[in-house]
Amino acid sequence: MSPVPAISATQARRLALAAQGLDGSFSPPHGPDGTAAICERLGYVQIDTIAVVARAHHHILWSRQRDYAEDDLDHVLAVDRRVFEGWSHAASFIPTSDYRFYLHAMRSHAASQRTIEWVTANKQIVHHVRDRISAEGPLRAADFADDRGKRGPWWDWKPAKGALEILLSSGELMISKRQGFQRFYDLTDRVLPGHVDTTLPTQQERAVWALDRALSHHGVAGVAQLRVWNRNPESLRITLQQSLEQGAVTEVRVRGDDGPPLYVRTDSLEQLAASARPQSVHLLSPFDNLVIRRPWVQRLFEFDYTIECYVPAPKREFGYFCLPVLWGNRFVGRLDAKAERKKESLALRRMTFEPDLAAKQMDRLLPKLAAELWSFARFNQCHRIRVDAVRPTACRTALRQAIKDTRP
Repeated sequence: MSPVPAISATQARRLALAAQGLDGSFSPPHGPDGTAAICERLGYVQIDTIAVVARAHHHILWSRQRDYAEDDLDHVLAVDRRVFEGWSHAASFIPTSDYRFYLHAMRSHAASQRTIEWVTANKQIVHHVRDRISAEGPLRAADFADDRGKRGPWWDWKPAKGALEILLSSGELMISKRQGFQRFYDLTDRVLPGHVDTTLPTQQERAVWALDRALSHHGVAGVAQLRVWNRNPESLRITLQQSLEQGAVTEVRVRGDDGPPLYVRTDSLEQLAASARPQSVHLLSPFDNLVIRRPWVQRLFEFDYTIECYVPAPKREFGYFCLPVLWGNRFVGRLDAKAERKKESLALRRMTFEPDLAAKQMDRLLPKLAAELWSFARFNQCHRIRVDAVRPTACRTALRQAIKDTRP
């Protein structure tokens, strides 16, 4: 048996950043085409409602397409239909080309005991929702009045909202468009383009797809990452073994890492000799695809990250909605920011640098960080930047000066 090849932590990170479109090698086209290309590359873009700064899905797309506009996402959802709203590990925009690989989850949801019991208990409501949408076209949850005058039993929503979500999760309905953050539900037959393959994939096809998605998405991945895309361990094991035997996938170990096996595409491994990219700075969303798998990012990047909006205020260390700060192939800080839109000001409520940053590194980092802060401010329709707290406090003056020096 051949020895497992060893790669450095830097090489592992380069594989991950290239896969994520964050190393400078990925140049999506302008407009909706670029937005669709990013969704295809990442496999999904998570949706989130928190609006302290630009919402997560817009932030994730902007991080990879600097001329991104919110209308671009609306276009690929409601006009081109190149993405659809579905459930990956969370509510997400998903490439429509992957639709058939979500059919199994939709059918499982429809056949679950909980769904059957709810639909049986609310049969009239389900029929009412289905019939109105069939007759009237796309409708919002707000278009259904709650005649009972109180909340319903499904996740504390009114009953019609529960029926909409049941029919959406089961695949009978899809999101036709959004206005602001309001979703319009319509029959799947009227939303899904006719050319989309809707045949139910076999277990083997799903396993092949899951392996392809995991390695394309992560660059370097373990079995835990494969299971994100397909939870059938036996079919994944067989597909992975076949890919290893065929030479399409290679097992690697990262020097200094004694965790479970890691796998990469063999052709990606062969391209590692390519020259390194410039060290860019990225302010990432807490829900960005690079950091959403916390154990994976901690293992590869030695970055122990937790979003603290769900942590009681007295226990927060870095702030309510702290953004991971990526510089080159390492995380160098966490920024708790707020877009004060009425004031057109981006407030840096707390900027925390990692404790192992040396003074010489800080001198090189600050101008790049300041330039990125201005880009992020403009993305959030802000024309000023206010610096509140910085840790270590000795860096506060230097950061303020860098922001002043790089002001557009």
